[in-house]
Amino acid sequence: MYTSCEIKEFPDRPILSVRTHAAVQDLPQVLGDIYGRIMAYLGEQKTEPTGMPFVIYYNMDMSNLDIKVGFEAPTGLAGNADIQPGTIPAGRVVSMVYTGPYEECGSAYEAITKWMKDNNLTGNGTAIEFYLNDPRVDPPAQTRIEMPIM
Repeated sequence: MYTSCEIKEFPDRPILSVRTHAAVQDLPQVLGDIYGRIMAYLGEQKTEPTGMPFVIYYNMDMSNLDIKVGFEAPTGLAGNADIQPGTIPAGRVVSMVYTGPYEECGSAYEAITKWMKDNNLTGNGTAIEFYLNDPRVDPPAQTRIEMPIM
């Protein structure tokens, strides 16, 4: 189940993240590890994320996803090792919220892609998923999908 598509505009969003590659079946373990390391770093800095966890997908090669995993975070943090500060650049996105199992969100991607085509919008080739809840605590999973548009 997913909401209607809408266009939203965001300013630069400061983040802390790790860029890596992973096969789709390895995502739960990879994401859990990275989120844990970023939260530990934020704890050392005596601060907290300013937004929900996210993944930016730079490709959709399910055997070798190129991803950036992180949190919106306060500015001014230096990062460490592979945890790097950065931004999700300002701009317009097509956004929708998908509710349901992560492994079944393909229909939401199909719907957002069709909506963009029907409205003559072109994406920049990336997709961002923001995880709005912890489905282990508050099921079902809710994921905001954003596709930046040119």
